[in-house]
Amino acid sequence: MSTNLAQQLRVGTTKSHSMAENVSFVKSFLGGVVDKKSYRKLVANLYFVYTAIEEEMENNKEHYALKSIYFPQLYRQSSLCKDLYYYYGSNWKNMIQPSLATKNYVNRIHEIGSTQPELLISHAYTRYMGDLSGGQILKKIAKSAMGLSDQNGTAFYDFHDITDENIFKKQYRNALDNIPINDKQVTQIITEANIAFNLNMEVFQELNSNFIKIMLMLLLNTVNNFRK
Repeated sequence: MSTNLAQQLRVGTTKSHSMAENVSFVKSFLGGVVDKKSYRKLVANLYFVYTAIEEEMENNKEHYALKSIYFPQLYRQSSLCKDLYYYYGSNWKNMIQPSLATKNYVNRIHEIGSTQPELLISHAYTRYMGDLSGGQILKKIAKSAMGLSDQNGTAFYDFHDITDENIFKKQYRNALDNIPINDKQVTQIITEANIAFNLNMEVFQELNSNFIKIMLMLLLNTVNNFRK
């Protein structure tokens, strides 16, 4: 019997989705204002988040609630490694560290992976379906805003192992709807999806703070140069 989980997740996270889109960093990004330093910090933070999600998905891939949505072709860690090499160079692993908000996000993923693996559905849904749905638009914005002339720096948005995104999303929604879970678990998964959105917002808000600092520094430099 179908739980209609895909639709329930979409409706149940509408408010959180809207709030995330209205974080200043996200609004600036969607408006085509992308600072390279802030963006590469985002890529670094996402690397830690996806590493955690994919570790826990691998650890729990035979779990009754997760095996039907086990799709390694969605994994983003390797593509993020390519982007980090581009933005930081060959020594990138020694140059990045998770922000405070990212550490909280990663800790939450590992916690539920160990204690309540079915809640990983929420984090996989929130990240992967968002990436797949809006990835090409975000890629275009990033390339234009940062003046990227080739494929370097935007590997994160490329899903080379998925030939038709619409067909795949339909397959994913069907898989969600047929996960053998009860009503209580559905409610818990929706609650966790909203937690996932909030964790993402906290990561974006940190970046917004960095972005504001950068803009203020540029403004001050301009003023100082004008006074000379």
